[in-house]
Amino acid sequence: MEKKNDTPASEFTITRIFDAPRQLVWDAWTQAHRLAEWWGPKGLTMKVAKLDLRPGGTFHYSMATPDGHEMWGKFIYHEITPPERLVLVNSFSDAAGNTVRAPFSQEWPLEVRNVVTLTESGGKTTLILKGAPINATEAERRKFDSFHESMNQGFGGTLDQLAAYLARQ
Repeated sequence: MEKKNDTPASEFTITRIFDAPRQLVWDAWTQAHRLAEWWGPKGLTMKVAKLDLRPGGTFHYSMATPDGHEMWGKFIYHEITPPERLVLVNSFSDAAGNTVRAPFSQEWPLEVRNVVTLTESGGKTTLILKGAPINATEAERRKFDSFHESMNQGFGGTLDQLAAYLARQ
């Protein structure tokens, strides 16, 4: 088994400006019924199994493809500073909430630490999401680094869904 290494992978960062007040964007990130409306890849149906918004709490969810394939994921919250900052560890999981390998790669890191910051100016909210693997092997860090463009597309689509959700509010 490859040794874990604390050397950070290159950090992934994505920034988006939403035409919505910060409190509404915060609520979209922290309320189960709102997250169910936009989180995840386009075309997947989201179900919230649990949302316990507190340090050490969990957001546990499933996403189903149109043909019925189900994937599970979870956040474990580490820092919550309303309405400006969330620090969470994101991972794939099983239905019971146990951390599992990503369905697309055995080298994807088991845990990715994400920091979401929200700032407001003139009624618009700037979201900055930064993420990097933690407790990762060298191979996992390399895999994460090689996926930055794919993550830009994936998070870009997810944040497009968030923008559409916010526009309906």
